[in-house]
Amino acid sequence: MKPTVIKTLTLMFLIQFSLPANAQHTSGYALVNGLDMYYEIHGEGTPLVLIHGSFMTIDGWGDLLPELAKKHRVIAFEMQGHGHTADIDRPYSYTAMADDIAKALTYLKVEKADILGYSFGGSIAFEFAIKHPELVNRLVIVSSVYKHEGWLPQVRDALKGFNETIFDGTPMKAAYEKVAPDKAHWHAFIKKMMQFDNQPFDLGADNIKNIKAPTLLLMGDNDGVDLNHTIETYRLLGGGIFADMEGLPKVQLAIHPGKGHVALVEDTQKMMETLEPFLSPKK
Repeated sequence: MKPTVIKTLTLMFLIQFSLPANAQHTSGYALVNGLDMYYEIHGEGTPLVLIHGSFMTIDGWGDLLPELAKKHRVIAFEMQGHGHTADIDRPYSYTAMADDIAKALTYLKVEKADILGYSFGGSIAFEFAIKHPELVNRLVIVSSVYKHEGWLPQVRDALKGFNETIFDGTPMKAAYEKVAPDKAHWHAFIKKMMQFDNQPFDLGADNIKNIKAPTLLLMGDNDGVDLNHTIETYRLLGGGIFADMEGLPKVQLAIHPGKGHVALVEDTQKMMETLEPFLSPKK
């Protein structure tokens, strides 16, 4: 994937996704593990944590967030170095970021929540469910993986060619500069994230297999995640059985046709048609 394609996708993403100007919410910072972690809370109901993708801010959730907030108490975080949350002298790691969320939920007096992670945020969500199972009600993984090799080779190869200037001149940089505590940290932030995105990782098949929370794996049919990895993950979580004889497993799999990594989450209607029955099952 060429850098120009990435810039185009960035433009599409940020143009399509921005929270309505009149969106009502409360916001603040939770001091966790030496990090002033920014959060916003929208709506009322069962707590639902949103964990964004790489380089995103909360505004990147666009229309999906207010739709979810109609029935849920949506708690959206900005992870280390993203948006309002200043970077600190600490390497990025899925474990550290999962721990940040756990501490932030304690700060907010949330005992248990549904967890939804997209892309980079989906890997954090997996690690959160592994390390803090007592805090997870339901788990939603959108277009993400539990190990580096779960991304298609084209994705991994493309990431190797990126540098800290890849998003210069895009709305992504403008979104960062709009809210970041230190606007001059932009290139250092991108470089640090690129290095992290290129690091091999594996959260462990046995750990995935031991996740007890009901889980929804949601993806586009061509969104950069290897479909073989998705099926492997689905089976680790108990899927791929003859439900007529054994009963339905705790995991669900939804693959939206004709969708890429960005197009999937920009289709709010289709996303809600899949998410809401899982998050609010009929009694």
